[in-house]
This record gives sequence, structure tokens and C-alpha cells, in this order.
Amino acid sequence: MENIHSLLTVSISEFKQNPGKVVEEAHGQPVAVLNHNRPAFYTVSPELMAQMAELYDERQLATLVQSRLKSVSRAVKVNLDDL
Repeated sequence: MENIHSLLTVSISEFKQNPGKVVEEAHGQPVAVLNHNRPAFYTVSPELMAQMAELYDERQLATLVQSRLKSVSRAVKVNLDDL
């Protein structure tokens, strides 16, 4: 059995009839669009997509920071005025 990562679902047939209405009625929540009772894709509001993109960017930055902190012992002190 496949997990559905949303509290809201809609059939793909219903979604095709009026996608804007589905997103509007979800009130910002993600919606799983089902094809033969299996998730085909998820649809989210533009606001939720922006939040997810921001979280992804922060996660990528955190990974970069962690990798650079491991090499802090090799850091060289510099004076910004000398640059």
C-alpha cells in the first residue's frame, strides 16, 4: 500500500474539471490527486510552494554550513582591509 502525504484527496477526474477550485477549497493545504486510488501527484497553493522552497533552501544552506564547520581548523585569519 502506498502512503498518502496529505489529509485531502481528490480524484484526477474531479481535479481536471476545475483545478483552481480544488486548490481554493483546500485553504492552503496540500491535496493528493489520485488516479485509480493511488497518488498521481500533489498540488499546493503558491504560498505553500514558496514556504517549501524556503525550507529547502535553508536545509541546503545548513548542510553547507555543517560541511564548512568541519574544516574551520584549517581556516586562515585575514584582515578585510588587506583584501
